[in-house]
Amino acid sequence: MFIQDLRQDFYNRLIDKRVLIIVNYDIDAICASKILQALLKYDHKVYTVVPIMGLAGLKRAYREHQDDVKFVLLLNCGGCVDIVELLQPDEDVIFFICDAHRPLDVCNIYSDRQVCLLADPSAEENIPAFESIFCESDDDEDDNDTTEEEDNAEEPADSEHGAQTSKKLSRMEKYEHRILKQRERRVWENERDRIMFEYTQFSYYGRSSALTIFELAWKLSKDEMDLLWWAIVGITEQLILGKIESSVYTLEIDNIQSHVNRLTNKINDQSNMSASKIGFENDLHLVLYRHWSVLESMRYTRYCACKLKLWTLRGEKKLHELLVEMGLPLVHARQTFSSMDLVLRQEFFSMIAKLAEKYAIPDIIYGSFTLHYGYRNRYSAADFVYALLAVLESVKKDKTPEVCFLEALDSLSRNHKDILIAGIEGSKLLHQAIFKQVQSSLESHQIFSTGSFLYFILNQENTYFSYPYGLLLLAKFMLNGHVAMSRSRTAPELPLIVSCPIDAERGLCLLAGIPPVQEDSPKNFFGKAFEQAAQKCNAAILQDFFETSLIQIRQSDLTRFLDALTVLLT
Repeated sequence: MFIQDLRQDFYNRLIDKRVLIIVNYDIDAICASKILQALLKYDHKVYTVVPIMGLAGLKRAYREHQDDVKFVLLLNCGGCVDIVELLQPDEDVIFFICDAHRPLDVCNIYSDRQVCLLADPSAEENIPAFESIFCESDDDEDDNDTTEEEDNAEEPADSEHGAQTSKKLSRMEKYEHRILKQRERRVWENERDRIMFEYTQFSYYGRSSALTIFELAWKLSKDEMDLLWWAIVGITEQLILGKIESSVYTLEIDNIQSHVNRLTNKINDQSNMSASKIGFENDLHLVLYRHWSVLESMRYTRYCACKLKLWTLRGEKKLHELLVEMGLPLVHARQTFSSMDLVLRQEFFSMIAKLAEKYAIPDIIYGSFTLHYGYRNRYSAADFVYALLAVLESVKKDKTPEVCFLEALDSLSRNHKDILIAGIEGSKLLHQAIFKQVQSSLESHQIFSTGSFLYFILNQENTYFSYPYGLLLLAKFMLNGHVAMSRSRTAPELPLIVSCPIDAERGLCLLAGIPPVQEDSPKNFFGKAFEQAAQKCNAAILQDFFETSLIQIRQSDLTRFLDALTVLLT
């Protein structure tokens, strides 16, 4: 069931209780958990935080802690599966779910006691009516009819002919009634399957969980600048990774700005000059340009690179023409942004804004927030997102995902600036690796079309693309680059599947599917398509991630799986 009064129906119920917080391995969930931990520490509440990467991790985390807790909070996980069926909890265990993944599971929506969804029901799309997907079983009634019919058959024949006819008619009517009931049941089940398919065929994202938890802090009158900043980073991640439309982000900006103004006035009243400050301004969709050189930032930004085709000689020439027309000498463009001439730095935004339309990059400008603290510390929300992406992707043999999760959590704090800086440097290497892979793949024509979709298969393990974030960033860059270079009119209408080996010994690879460039909506149909294709060709896949368009599959099954998917989508 949905709960909207988070203060009364959620937070106040945790008083004097230990709560288990299970957090998905994504930036929005990490930001939400950071805000919630600040609230729980303030009120001296006992809690345990466990990071997970998929359904197997969720089951393991609950199993290890189920004896000690009766309240479980799931952040960006558990909303799209029947959580009671999955975990088989005791009847007195309550699950609070704050999950941005959509669509939500109908069993969670209509649970009247054990599952509480921290979301606004009016914002949800096309939730099926209860009576259209749930009904009482007619098996008992059918069994009674059968038994009654058999009893009547065993009764001795009546001496009167009229009575016998009456009994025969009675038995026939019962039999017909049962047939009609079965037929009605089959029609109802077919209609239910249709309704459920339409409801679950696309995976997409709802409101940022970090923003939802921040609004709880606001209603508790415990909000502050740091908490608001973490919420901003959470929703910025959704924008940068294409989880939400830019129009949804724009609508949320007005709400966030009102909080910024209110908290800024509060700080000014307290004359706290050392506090952090958040500013809103038009910014540039350029990767880490404040911490990189202008030339490298533009080359490795997906939007710029694909619009100008920067992996080609002609594209490189066009970039230099843009810099000349901007009045930005190449010597300065190759310097770190912070080392550039002060006048050029101050005019950089306006120089690009004037020429954005001419060079077909109008969407390079967007509204964003920046964090200021101290004299030299100035970061945009996008800087934090890119840094956290690199930290989460830095899993190695001696560095587990749990360690990376804790580092990402720490990097949000101002007193762990070293982790943030290391993340920024790691992000530069990630974007360079993506650009080089896209460039080599486009030049060697390694992106193939089945007519229904495009696909690209990496044959060797690559540490940058062996994890979901890296592979998805590569897929988006690859698809946009292919569409920019292709002469085919159908290219913008085709989705893309990218595969990368992740375990050579076991022969496993990670496979991701993304929607076409032409579609404005970030809704993804690959989750259902992968499931049906695997059933069709009898291939073993592991759909363990909460993002259903990401799966693990054996490399030996890959060709057969892609053939089945081609037939399914034709």
